[in-house]
Amino acid sequence: MKKTLSTTTIVAIGIGAAVFTILGRFASIPTGVLNSNIEVTYAFLALMAVLFGPVAGGLIGLIGHAIKDALFFGGIWWSWVVVSAFVGVVFGLASKRINLQSGVFGKKEIITFNVYQIIAQGLGWVLLAPVLDILIYAEPANKVFFQGITIGIANIITVAILGTLLLLTYAKTRTKKGSLDLES
Repeated sequence: MKKTLSTTTIVAIGIGAAVFTILGRFASIPTGVLNSNIEVTYAFLALMAVLFGPVAGGLIGLIGHAIKDALFFGGIWWSWVVVSAFVGVVFGLASKRINLQSGVFGKKEIITFNVYQIIAQGLGWVLLAPVLDILIYAEPANKVFFQGITIGIANIITVAILGTLLLLTYAKTRTKKGSLDLES
């Protein structure tokens, strides 16, 4: 049976990629390490991926990062674009265990979300990005692993704080099942 993306998910991917691009350009804070920023984009990506799933998360990361690089830096750094897609997919996998639409985002869901995001960003930025930089661009290993560790730590902390707050805030806008009383 062929599974297709809903219109809502397709629209979310387009809007998500646009917001990712804008946040990546205008809401990045330099770390002091060459080409390494504290990125609020990944907190937003976490929200979108948990809401719309791994396909949407991956496409938002891929498209948003590629557009950002092309528009603002004159070329696409594919190794990091691939990692943004990977991170979005893994964030989206958390949606299988976290149902924000239910209005529940307590300690268990916060821990689950943060385990997923730490694994995604640890593997993505500390391992995958540097290895791809070496294989694709012949970058020096010491440089790219230092960048990857810096970005990984910065993104883990940013998403742990801002991503968790975004998910918590969104969950509070949803009505919990069984929370409405019948008025007589």
